[in-house]
Amino acid sequence: MSIQDETNSPVTPQQQVSPTRAWLGVAAITASLFVFLTTELMPIGLLTPLSASLGVSVGSVGLMVTAQGLAAGLGVPFIVAWTRRVNRRRLLTTLLAVLAVGNLITSIAPNYPLILGTRLIMGFASGVFWAIGVSMAMRIVPAKHANRAAAVVMSGISIATVVGIPLGTLLESAGDWRTTFLIWAGLSALVFLAVAVTIPSLPSANAVSVREVFELPVRNVPLRLVLVMVVFFVLGHFGAYTFVRPYLEDSTSATVGFITVVLIVFGTGGAIGNFIGGQTVNKSLRGSFVVGGLIMIAALVMLLTIGTYDFGVIAAMLLWGLAFGVVQLSQINMTLSAAPETFEAAMSLNTMAYNTCIALGALIGGLFADHVGVTSVVWFGIVLVALAVILRASTGRGTTPAI
Repeated sequence: MSIQDETNSPVTPQQQVSPTRAWLGVAAITASLFVFLTTELMPIGLLTPLSASLGVSVGSVGLMVTAQGLAAGLGVPFIVAWTRRVNRRRLLTTLLAVLAVGNLITSIAPNYPLILGTRLIMGFASGVFWAIGVSMAMRIVPAKHANRAAAVVMSGISIATVVGIPLGTLLESAGDWRTTFLIWAGLSALVFLAVAVTIPSLPSANAVSVREVFELPVRNVPLRLVLVMVVFFVLGHFGAYTFVRPYLEDSTSATVGFITVVLIVFGTGGAIGNFIGGQTVNKSLRGSFVVGGLIMIAALVMLLTIGTYDFGVIAAMLLWGLAFGVVQLSQINMTLSAAPETFEAAMSLNTMAYNTCIALGALIGGLFADHVGVTSVVWFGIVLVALAVILRASTGRGTTPAI
């Protein structure tokens, strides 16, 4: 059974979806990815004002990313299995409702503990979306367009990094961080309505128990290797990226305006990387991951060496974003290719590894930033990404077909 066969079971027993509604549904799922990802990563661009307003250290504010990431990672295999018979449209609208309410509570929360608790609950919703979103998009379009639908949904990552996170930083500079989260609550509500209107009924196509989910990496060696690579890559990338703003403020006395530009540059690089990766992963997943990882290491070294100059920061962040786009697309394709007949289960494990390591990366990076210095988080990123590259380069000499 191919991935397309697995993910294109009938939408309903008798219902056929028009092409227009199908692609509007794909757009709604892409918008869902945008609001989930920007909500999860928004504190990265707001670390300094959040720290000052809430009276906690920069490293402690990084726990906002940690809390949501831990919940998304540790909870997703269980929730996906427990909801394996729930209609996917109903499940996604419920997840978006949780996101909207969570952003609203964050915007009015009087203290930091309440914000952390809210982010924890939002993390469960975020993790389940990552496990089911791409599969939903691939099911509502004709089988021959499934790969294209998946690529469209994944473009939401680039949109989030190019527009979402920098926009959040800009809104904070024009008002405050509470206004930013209030606006995102409204956006989440709008996406909720879009999903409810455009997505057709999607009965669950993957009835996989919790036990079967966790048996996958035990029985599937390629999937197990991919998950280890994901751990190294995500720890390194997000351990460094979470603290980009304080690093630039410390090393270059960067203004809010310049940091906003830098985040946009990173996101633009990510969009370019996604496009390049879309061409190269079909030829060699292994090569795409390795070359992308090496470029990321070079970008981090550039940030350390010429990052005291504006042009050096811009060049380093552009390359870093490009590398992230390539590696991100490569690791998703590797996960799906390693377990094509258990689509949602494999993605739930990927999500568990990915989001848990976002959380741990932010946590470890915060410890380095608070106790060693913010420059140390860049070195942490270099070492962990290098481990991922070494593992990928030393295993699997053949190419693997992409989704």
